[in-house]
Amino acid sequence: MISITKVAKPAVRPADETALRDDTSSPGSGCSAALRKLLSALAFSALLTPATLHSAAAQDSQEVSIAYLSQIVERPPKLSNLDIPPEDEGLAGGLLSIKDNNTTGRFMKQAYTLKHVEVPADGDVLAAFDALRAEGLQHIVLNVPADALLQMADRAKGEEVMLFNAGARDDRLRSADCRANVLHITPSRAMLADALAQFLAWKRWRNWFLVIGRRDGDALFGDAIKRAAKRFGAKIVAEKRWDYGPDARRTAQSEVPAFTQDADYDVLIVADEIGEFGEYLAYRTWDPRPIAGTQGLTPTTWHRTHEQWGAAQLQSRFLKTNGRFMAPLDYHVWAAIRAIGEGATRTQSTAFSDIQNYIRGDDFELAGFKGQKLTFRAWNGQLRQPILLTAARALVSASPQQGFLHERSLLDTMGLDAPESECRFE
Repeated sequence: MISITKVAKPAVRPADETALRDDTSSPGSGCSAALRKLLSALAFSALLTPATLHSAAAQDSQEVSIAYLSQIVERPPKLSNLDIPPEDEGLAGGLLSIKDNNTTGRFMKQAYTLKHVEVPADGDVLAAFDALRAEGLQHIVLNVPADALLQMADRAKGEEVMLFNAGARDDRLRSADCRANVLHITPSRAMLADALAQFLAWKRWRNWFLVIGRRDGDALFGDAIKRAAKRFGAKIVAEKRWDYGPDARRTAQSEVPAFTQDADYDVLIVADEIGEFGEYLAYRTWDPRPIAGTQGLTPTTWHRTHEQWGAAQLQSRFLKTNGRFMAPLDYHVWAAIRAIGEGATRTQSTAFSDIQNYIRGDDFELAGFKGQKLTFRAWNGQLRQPILLTAARALVSASPQQGFLHERSLLDTMGLDAPESECRFE
């Protein structure tokens, strides 16, 4: 079963008919018919507020239709009820972005709509994608696994369809398995690892103890950490796999000290993407050391404590609208739709080719509330962006860190640079 939510342009309240109706009980009821017509005309013109005039103009607006396709991921039982993902995660960011686009678009006679399709974990996400293409949707934001994204990109090859990756962090999507019709909003694991490594190098915490979880994503993030260590002059002095099972609440006090006592290190780096055990390492290690990685000091695109560079305004609007804080996935979908809106606004066109050529061009920049303009890398379609380094209730820093230089952009010090990437667009 596929759940579909269609978000159309906001309806405008019709004019109050009673204001145009003759009122025989009014003091002017004895006036002539001509005078009553004049008064009615004046009353009608008074009702033509800017919002009403916009409603009339909106009927002639060019529409930009955007789809958001997501697939529910089967998650293991949560060890805590504190961080249950909201049901509208991602979609809420998209709705706010549509509102932002329409605020700007009304001056350009452009209107934006969003169609959300959510597929269950055991559903046919490719069939849902094909249905969106059949409907003529050309801008599709995706939160799907990497393999599904690649199949969708191949099915849409040669068509006027652009995909925006909001969820898959796999480095291979920006390297050997890249596709020309995919733009990546979410950062890769390499970008996240490099952002963390720069901060640790700046702190001169160069000896790392790496703990990797049992799942495939954990191994991939572990690989990204090892790559970052070589890149920024750190050393993996110990590497261990967590094999104690998923529930460490009762046994961590005895297991973690023994697990961490045979190494001399500066920081313990955790690769536990779904949070099976990482939270239970802090304060239990044999030596008192900081925790970083997927828990502790964490690299991320967005966090509730981020208020710099105008982010407080976006945070406030999102909180007011949704009654919760903006999550990274919300930000990814928001940024993808804003990029589309920026392309339509700047080119004053809703044509697919105009929007996409602008987004991929040298003049494109997205104001992402991160202190720098966000742009796409020409060689693999990855969005350049600063990475926040956060604790549970504090923003610690943001990478790139000072002192790490690049000939093109400081943002290219994180993730796969052009000489490193195996991406070769056809």
